[in-house]
Amino acid sequence: MSYKEEIEVGGKTLSIEVGKVAKQADGAAWVRYGDTIVLAAATSADEPMDADFLPLMVDYREKMYASGKIPGGYFKREGRPSEVEILSSRLIDRPIRPLFPKNYHHDTQVLVSVLSADAETLPDVIAGVAASAALHVSDIPFAGPIATVRVGLINGQYILNPGEEKLKTSRMDLVVSGTADSITMVEGEAKEITEEEMIGAIDFARPAIRQIAELQERIRQAVGVPKREFQVQEISTEMMDDVQSLVREDLKTLCHQCDKATRRQEKAALEDRVLTELAEKYPEQENLLAEAFDKLYKEAVRRMVLEEERRLDDRGYDDIRPITIELGLLPRAHGSALFTRGQTQALATTTLGTKEDEQRVDGLGEEYFRRYMLHYNFPPFSTGETKKYMGLSRREVGHGNLAQRALAAVLPPWESFSYTLRVVSDVLESNGSSSMASVCAGLLSLMDAGVPVKRHVAGIAMGLIKSEDRFAVLTDILGDEDHLGDMDFKVAGTRDGITAFQMDIKIQGLPTDIMRHALHKAAQARYFILGLMEEALPAPRPEMSPYAPRILTVHVPVDTIGMIIGPGGKMIREIVEKSGAKVDIMDDGQVNIASVNGEAGQMAKDMILRLIEAPEIGRVYTGTVKKITDFGAFVEILPGKEGLLHISEIDRGRINTVTDVLKVGDEIEVKLLGVDDRGKLDLSRRALLIAKDHADRGEEAPEYIRNRPPRRDDGGRGGRDRDRGRDRDRRR
Repeated sequence: MSYKEEIEVGGKTLSIEVGKVAKQADGAAWVRYGDTIVLAAATSADEPMDADFLPLMVDYREKMYASGKIPGGYFKREGRPSEVEILSSRLIDRPIRPLFPKNYHHDTQVLVSVLSADAETLPDVIAGVAASAALHVSDIPFAGPIATVRVGLINGQYILNPGEEKLKTSRMDLVVSGTADSITMVEGEAKEITEEEMIGAIDFARPAIRQIAELQERIRQAVGVPKREFQVQEISTEMMDDVQSLVREDLKTLCHQCDKATRRQEKAALEDRVLTELAEKYPEQENLLAEAFDKLYKEAVRRMVLEEERRLDDRGYDDIRPITIELGLLPRAHGSALFTRGQTQALATTTLGTKEDEQRVDGLGEEYFRRYMLHYNFPPFSTGETKKYMGLSRREVGHGNLAQRALAAVLPPWESFSYTLRVVSDVLESNGSSSMASVCAGLLSLMDAGVPVKRHVAGIAMGLIKSEDRFAVLTDILGDEDHLGDMDFKVAGTRDGITAFQMDIKIQGLPTDIMRHALHKAAQARYFILGLMEEALPAPRPEMSPYAPRILTVHVPVDTIGMIIGPGGKMIREIVEKSGAKVDIMDDGQVNIASVNGEAGQMAKDMILRLIEAPEIGRVYTGTVKKITDFGAFVEILPGKEGLLHISEIDRGRINTVTDVLKVGDEIEVKLLGVDDRGKLDLSRRALLIAKDHADRGEEAPEYIRNRPPRRDDGGRGGRDRDRGRDRDRRR
């Protein structure tokens, strides 16, 4: 049976329909917002896997037919997920994953497909609603529903679910997810907004989130099915007491071990001891024993933080680990920086390219080209592990995107810096917040490459540990503090404001005052790191690497673009072949000339300017003889512009034939005497020779008088025709 409900959200109708399609899935939802339609289907295996984690896979895909397009490539069908699809999958996954039961180990899939897309709605937030609705009406254990919305800030006003066009003028692009009662996830980028503007955006999203969540609850009450029962192995009180009595004192010592590697080894040894000594009493219950140990370890760490006000590495709540910065350590890279914060280390490089190096992005919207990219790599050795490294992971895509968005706000516009920029962050060590280290290292590598960024950008990761009566906001969290805490949020920005933000909340009902307190703590930490970065490199390098391409920019009239390109690209090919430079011509008349050295670029620039240059009467040109006739020579004084050098204007006196003085291919100096109404050029070599003779004698050259009358508009043959007429009259 199909059931549908709808509400008004952000000035549009949001409808959720269940029971219409995909009825063999455990749960499915058909969600429409404007002309955007998303289908989400959720399924979960009947039997649990032999695992100690939730095997959840969220897969978001955009069907190209949704916007009336046919996929490119040979096969003409959708292939592996794009970067946008991977990021959207993570955007859906992160707020729903904490809402599954901790001990639910059934293989679970949530497949989300965009079936129709309009230009006014970004489908990722609608996909988040669809995924939640599909899970909520199913029998899969899920403590939802959740809702997801997007918030923009235009002219000081918050906008709900802005489309791509509105986002171009918005100061923020913020995605907020949550239940009817609390926020669970926030992610986005901004153009240096304040902490209060960030809080305001989150508060602005709350009513819409509550409204959408309540809509899903009404649908479940109408047509939902009971949640399935699943077998859970509970840790008995006796087992917990046995484990605690065995490791109580050792856990205290372990919590005070500052070094990550040593702490990991000691923790593994302590866990092995538990499994060995209690194996006989609790046969075939290793997973439960390990779970009990982890629970006790987590409680011990949290108790130490809240009661002793100490952290795993013995820092205070607001302390930042020691930071070192090294610049220009890779001689052949265009820019490089090594940023180390405690046991987290990122090596970032910047490579400058031309317009040809831009990334073509094709999706549901119009195809466009991306001139700035940041790629993040996280090899296993960065955490001292050995595991399969099968290429790029979703996590690497997500962390790279966060760092990329953090730096976008300070990059120079294309018009003033016409380079394609690729930043790569290779994480060499990781113990918390490698993405924020990538922000710092990436910015410094851009400056080391001579990119004129507007301001320094730094990032910091914050954490939260909260009990019923107290809480602690932790600055610059470790990996274990992230894992054991209640909130992880990363903030990047300049001294003027926030440029990127990501927050995941693991507890219900986080008060706004705690969020505000954490944001202001993050700002203080950011300013401290910015001070160190400004001290290491106060401003971008004044000179770029000698190995970076040099780009000259020329602005030409739009109506001369065809002249530069030439018939079939003849002229532009000639410029490239002769100069060795790359030439990119924009539709607005901007011409970018790239070369490995300045001479080649300048040569190409001169050739382009000569190509569009208008001949100037009285100016002396060095031209090339292109053709010889009985009455003179045609000389090219500018690319594609030839003039007649009459036989009478070749030398000081009369010559019998043109070839007595000139031959094809000769380069000679000529003076432009005039341009007739038809644009024909009248040249003289004789004028220059006579002027030289006067100069050699120390005399001032008089005004030049042609050696022949100027060319007539009717071709100059009228006089001879009249003479012939008089002769005929005399003969009569």
